[in-house]
Amino acid sequence: MIHLTSIEKRPSFPQEGTFPYNVPVIARLEKVQFESSVTFLVGENGSGKSTFLEALATTVRLPTVGAEEAGNDPSLAAVRQLSKHLRLGWTKRSGRGFYLRAEDFFGFAKRIAQMQAELQTEMANVDAEYEGRSDYAKGLAKMAYSGQLAAIEERYGEGLDGHSHGEAFLALFQARFVPNGLYLMDEPEAPLSPLRQVGLLALLKEMVARDAQFIIATHSPILMAFPGATILNFDESPPEPVSWESLEHVSVTRGFLNDPQLYLNHL
Repeated sequence: MIHLTSIEKRPSFPQEGTFPYNVPVIARLEKVQFESSVTFLVGENGSGKSTFLEALATTVRLPTVGAEEAGNDPSLAAVRQLSKHLRLGWTKRSGRGFYLRAEDFFGFAKRIAQMQAELQTEMANVDAEYEGRSDYAKGLAKMAYSGQLAAIEERYGEGLDGHSHGEAFLALFQARFVPNGLYLMDEPEAPLSPLRQVGLLALLKEMVARDAQFIIATHSPILMAFPGATILNFDESPPEPVSWESLEHVSVTRGFLNDPQLYLNHL
């Protein structure tokens, strides 16, 4: 299902200025439409796809998988100002989903681990404060803490920081992907091996069948091969849809795999 159908600039949009208004794809933004359940944003580093995704995230106001929520993250202060000049189009607004920047993941795992540690400390404090009282009284006093702790462990197991980076990413996706959600993800392939990227494709397929929508900035030819996805080329301003076969990411990867020595001779 396509929840978010478009993003466009309001009449108040500044005509010129500093970052992020001077990013070409932002400066020339008129209206971008999302016509598939999965949309990939592709382009060279510096093309503006991450800034565009940040603008979406701060405008949509989804929960953030990171050390800070998008509404408080100091690194997103300028983009939050940009979001005031953007208008979103919806078929059905969903409160489900999240925004993920790959580089923020360790901060999120640390935040979850800290929450678990704080809840365990509170439960230990109850044991000390209720020493000599009945187990029933202790249980009532611990109920709020134990309930939160159980909810975290049900969702994330013993902790995301107990996995390898790639395993933790997939564990997060398996725990947090829900039907009817909107997911904005920036380079989710970063910690994933090729095989685990295929595993992520399987998760995307499962969730699209359950009315989820994904907008993903990526360099991965594997992810971009998702059947029926729209690929927007951010090397053009405004971004234009392109085919998977025409992507430089695909041709360079295919050429290297077919004849690595040809490329290595130029190093």
